[in-house]
Amino acid sequence: MADGPNYQVPHRRRREQRTDYEQRLALLKSGQYRAVVRRSNNHTRVQLVDYEKDGDETEVSAHSSHLGDFGWDRHTGNLPASYLTGYLAGLRAVDDGIETAALDLGLQNTEHGTRLFAAVKGLIDAGVSINTNPSVFPDEDRMRGEHMADYHDDYSVETFEDVKEAMEDEY
Repeated sequence: MADGPNYQVPHRRRREQRTDYEQRLALLKSGQYRAVVRRSNNHTRVQLVDYEKDGDETEVSAHSSHLGDFGWDRHTGNLPASYLTGYLAGLRAVDDGIETAALDLGLQNTEHGTRLFAAVKGLIDAGVSINTNPSVFPDEDRMRGEHMADYHDDYSVETFEDVKEAMEDEY
């Protein structure tokens, strides 16, 4: 470990590899809301966050466990559930008057076509403007879950469409 009079201990969240402060500063300088997308094995969380001096303020939030309120009775850790979670967050954001956001994926691995970008596509389809390259999004049929219908007998694309329509009806 480095020592001496010029050594400065990094911030705790940087040492824990939880925050990239250079990326965060660049996002905050944009002056836009941050579209924060986080995933776990079983869930996806999408938030629109605004900077406040005393701490960030979450304006809009959606969690994949909320999909059950709209009729989703499938697993919540897959691509269609991530898209629907982003779509739900986007509908709530547009309802609150949020039109643009800057994408904040944090320190997560960002491979094209993953659940992270499915959630971003859901935000965009709901009406939130986010500057992204369309080549990073999964195919439309994968976002609707057509690839899952091949090997899951109880999954159908109609379920996806019904949930999406229920969200539109509420917002």
